[in-house]
Amino acid sequence: MSKTLLYVVRHGEQDPASEHAADGGLSRLGRVQAERLGRRLRKVAFSAIHHSPLTRAAQTADIVAGHLPQVPRHACAYVTDRTPVPSAQQADQYPQRWHAWLDGVPEDERDVDAVALRAAVEHFGVVGDTDRHELLITHNFVIGWFVRHVLDAPQWRWIGLNQANCAITILLWDSDRPPTLVSFNDTGHL
Repeated sequence: MSKTLLYVVRHGEQDPASEHAADGGLSRLGRVQAERLGRRLRKVAFSAIHHSPLTRAAQTADIVAGHLPQVPRHACAYVTDRTPVPSAQQADQYPQRWHAWLDGVPEDERDVDAVALRAAVEHFGVVGDTDRHELLITHNFVIGWFVRHVLDAPQWRWIGLNQANCAITILLWDSDRPPTLVSFNDTGHL
């Protein structure tokens, strides 16, 4: 029986000076968070570190990778910052109270009907011939979508699943059962 464990982590705190910038870097606290995350994960035998191409995620990955020097890392479009929004045909699957907020999501962040996020789950949520541990350094809504998928919750339930900066969520896929949420938003190292 093979298994895949995905450690899904939100990047460190973004520098408040660049908070409204699309691609801001880490704050001093964000760097401390990433350092503590790296120390926490240093004994996990990861196959790879996949990080969002955005600066705050790339900087988090660089710091964490200092504790995992043998683990290959790369920018990965599957885990870039996205907000799943329903198409007009799917809008009735989201509670009305969220429609105005979803309509305001900037065009460059919109993932209509979660096409890209579904592809990310399909890409990473597989079981191979051997056990695999992979680290994904990404963004809050991406993590919310993965958790929503694993829990088989309604499409809109990624909303409100808030992940702390550098918190760890672990998702398990194995060959004998549906995916499982092992832990959510673990901040014990912070």
